[in-house]
Amino acid sequence: MCGIAGIVSAAPGDRIDVFTIHRMCQAIVHRGPDDEGIFVKDGTGLGMRRLSIIDLVGGHQPVFNEDRSVWVVFNGEIYNFPELRAELLTRGHRLATHSDTEVIVHLYEEMGADCVNKLRGMFAFALYDERRRKLLIARDRFGKKPLHYALANQRLYFGSEIKAIHAVAPELAEVNNEALLQYMYFGYVPDPLTAFVPIKKLPPGHLLEFQDGAIQVRQYWDLPRYGTHQPSSEEECLEELERRLAEAVKIRLISDVPLGALLSGGIDSSTVVALMARASSKPVQTFSIGFSHDDFNESHYARIVAKRFGTDHHELVLEPNVVETIETLTSSLEEPFGDSSMLPTYYVSCMARKYVTVALSGDGGDEIFAGYDRYGVHLRRKNFELIPQWVWRLYRERIYSRLPHNLRGKKFSYNVSLPWRERYVDGISFVPSFERDMPLWSTEFRETLKGSAKPEDVMHGYFDRAPADDPISQMLYVDTKTYMVADILTKVDRMSMATSLEVRVPILDHLFVEWATGLPSEWKLRGRSQKYLLGKLAERVGVPREAIYRPKRGFSLPLVHWMRNELKDLIMTVLLEPKTMQRGYFDPRGVHQLLDEHFRGRRDQSGRIWRLLMFEMWHRNYLERIPESGVETDLPVPGLAGNLE
Repeated sequence: MCGIAGIVSAAPGDRIDVFTIHRMCQAIVHRGPDDEGIFVKDGTGLGMRRLSIIDLVGGHQPVFNEDRSVWVVFNGEIYNFPELRAELLTRGHRLATHSDTEVIVHLYEEMGADCVNKLRGMFAFALYDERRRKLLIARDRFGKKPLHYALANQRLYFGSEIKAIHAVAPELAEVNNEALLQYMYFGYVPDPLTAFVPIKKLPPGHLLEFQDGAIQVRQYWDLPRYGTHQPSSEEECLEELERRLAEAVKIRLISDVPLGALLSGGIDSSTVVALMARASSKPVQTFSIGFSHDDFNESHYARIVAKRFGTDHHELVLEPNVVETIETLTSSLEEPFGDSSMLPTYYVSCMARKYVTVALSGDGGDEIFAGYDRYGVHLRRKNFELIPQWVWRLYRERIYSRLPHNLRGKKFSYNVSLPWRERYVDGISFVPSFERDMPLWSTEFRETLKGSAKPEDVMHGYFDRAPADDPISQMLYVDTKTYMVADILTKVDRMSMATSLEVRVPILDHLFVEWATGLPSEWKLRGRSQKYLLGKLAERVGVPREAIYRPKRGFSLPLVHWMRNELKDLIMTVLLEPKTMQRGYFDPRGVHQLLDEHFRGRRDQSGRIWRLLMFEMWHRNYLERIPESGVETDLPVPGLAGNLE
């Protein structure tokens, strides 16, 4: 696991300075505290920070082919590298290390950019072909590892994190208002936009080639068609599910450093731990956290699972300094990020890192096997489609605005009046239902957005491209492409990497997902049973029933309690002071009403308030500090020996 960064220039005579690449690497040192490697030659510079996991001695990067004409820096893990390495050796390639990174170089020699199709794992890499003067960067199929890029003045900048680019090109910090609007809708910025106009995210399952000053981005993988194979029986389906997931877990246990699991006590992480325990010769180390508020403390479920599988369990019940944590995290987040579960993710990563360097998690189960409540809610609301759309249109256009603001069920009635796709998108958006009654955005900010794509169009575009016929599968596709990538996996990557912990996600093994995607939706959502098949597998592998059949809360935390206590002063100070309002994004009346409704107990607006708070804290703790992001250039550069030509 590493962080990567670099610059490739197409301008004649442009030379990349070694200290420039060093500054980029220093900005992401938390991603790889063990080692730094840099290679610069003429107009090209590649750099990496390494967290040593496999081939601790020989895995130094950048890695080269035999004649040093192809160089690569790599972030991630390739789980099928032993097989790939053996194949390459039989074809006459000479490999100098036992690292997974080196197979990429030699696969590229054999297949060119199509080498990404052979890789099984999580990855973001940058490969420079000196003979062709071409840069190839690629991101894994689900976006487990991040990769950003920007083209400016004939230079292609790239980095695992945006801050690596800002460290050497702060002029690329032009704020992207369209992306900020998407954040306020969804709580994250969907690919390919970032919070900055010149900088893009390389979408999952895509690669980019940069040659002669031109960029070509293309997709190399997508989810296959949903619902293509019907199992002959539940037993046959469970056997295949168990075999495939057990294999996905097993190959992720390869490590030369201590390894464990993040255990919430839910179906996904408990099933992963059960399969780890089966495949391990010694007790699995598991980690869970809880909070002192009983309504949010679910650590006892993790304790039950840990006892069942005899794990070496570590548990921490927290009373965290929430304000201090928010200050710390928002100073490192390059975009506003609205998922409050980043806090427990950060806390559990901190605890796990004291004992292990690698941890497996259960992320991905909800999007692959229909684990969110909203899928069932959508099906139950289909009954409202019996009312003709012209009636609902009349209601929205003529009646809704005349109803009292606090009328019970008003927002619900608007949502169910929409066609089903629009209803789903409205349900996962945080701004529209509030703005229908009170403007939240200022008139000035709205003016800047004229001509921009509507946030809803992002979701509708994925609906249009979904390789599925039934609504549940279409929703799963949309969530896999948006929420899972830009929220769940981004959260896990950033919070774990902030503590130098590698997290592996077996449920998102692409071969496993390709099989699971082909199952009809009734194997995922059956009646009111979410994750039906995965729940049956959990039973099959011995997960206690009380951990399987319990109310789903996600990675919950006492946000409402904190907002009315520890966070209240911060919220009122930050969101209402002139500095915030003078930025020009928000209508002061809307912000006051939002806070008033929440703190008077009229409505729980904690989700929207949290997003506003994260938005402003990002401005203060990241955006306003960009000009100060560089480091001194006269510092020694570790890992440079032998890499500078």
